[in-house]
Amino acid sequence: MTDKEPTTEPAAGPAPLGVARNPTGRDEIDAQLARLADADHLPADGHVEVYEDVHRGLRDALTALDAPPASRPYDIRS
Repeated sequence: MTDKEPTTEPAAGPAPLGVARNPTGRDEIDAQLARLADADHLPADGHVEVYEDVHRGLRDALTALDAPPASRPYDIRS
């Protein structure tokens, strides 16, 4: 019986995918896209929380687009 040689390769861990995130010009959307980078350093089972958080933030931003504009006080100038 022979002994197995120890492995010299480091254990595979979380690694960034290297997906480019281009700015949209909308701060609330860009913040959500930047949040995706948090998943790069988590094991796969930690990705769900980040993805759900980003999905919620993007959904809220889209919902806000359908909201009526905030009411403005009347401009009473003569």
